[in-house]
Amino acid sequence: MKKYTIKRLITSLFTLLVIVLILFVLMKLMPGSPFNDEKLSEDMRAALYAKYGLDQPVIVQFFRYVGNLLRGDLGVSYNISKNTPISQLVQTRLPISLGIGFAAVVFGALVGLILGLIAALKHDTFIDTICTIISVIGVSVPSYVFALFLSYEFGFQLGWFPILFNARKAFTSSVLPSISLSMFTMASIARFTRSEMMEVMGSDYMLLAESKGLSGRALIFRHALRNALIPIITVLAPLIVDLMTGSLVVEKIFAIPGVGSLLVNAIQSNDYNVVIAMSFIYSAMYILIMLAVDILYGVIDPRIRLAKKGD
Repeated sequence: MKKYTIKRLITSLFTLLVIVLILFVLMKLMPGSPFNDEKLSEDMRAALYAKYGLDQPVIVQFFRYVGNLLRGDLGVSYNISKNTPISQLVQTRLPISLGIGFAAVVFGALVGLILGLIAALKHDTFIDTICTIISVIGVSVPSYVFALFLSYEFGFQLGWFPILFNARKAFTSSVLPSISLSMFTMASIARFTRSEMMEVMGSDYMLLAESKGLSGRALIFRHALRNALIPIITVLAPLIVDLMTGSLVVEKIFAIPGVGSLLVNAIQSNDYNVVIAMSFIYSAMYILIMLAVDILYGVIDPRIRLAKKGD
């Protein structure tokens, strides 16, 4: 397992390097310039290119950027906040998006797991139908619709939570956005949990466990749910990154100063450094989470760990 983890880490670092190269090339191929102000003359624009090293060959810019990246330097913003280090822009926004996203992941995964488990144990009953309807609604209705509904009902009508994000009331301000973002995750996990649990409960080894006298919670949690968790985790992994990096529409509705709006603003203004930095952070988070999922497979099912040792 240790050898496998080290191998995956090396592969992940190489993958991130390739991603940065592709992003760099794509940014250079995009039309327009970071300095599109009509007031700038050609000489002034050329001076800005020279100041930021944008007049040098792409390969030189790339290796200089990677060298700075290894030192933790993400560069500076060209337009959004001129000459401000990107690390400063990110460090004020990323924790907000991560906090709301983490709450959405936890809430959505737990509620979805419970709904799916109940639906599987009560399949072909009225309870199963209710759980299925909830799942279909959660998958079909966009998160911004839930955001608008929750904002109107619990923010405006009842006044239980702030309608707009307030840093001084971070916890209460995060409740409605987190629930809005969690609905798709909850519905997806509920559907997969139901289908996987029903498949596992009808398998031969479950019949064997029952014949040995196991029943009730021991049978469900030690055997059925544990074997159903692997495909559920596989589905949950990519959703985690989407939620923890924020949803632009939900951020707009609740006026959340997160990383989603930062990325869109950077794309609109051709702020190359910010676009590459945010894309790099997204990619790094995705790769780290997928690596954690692979390791978690071995914790849940020792047979996977033994198979990897044999490779």
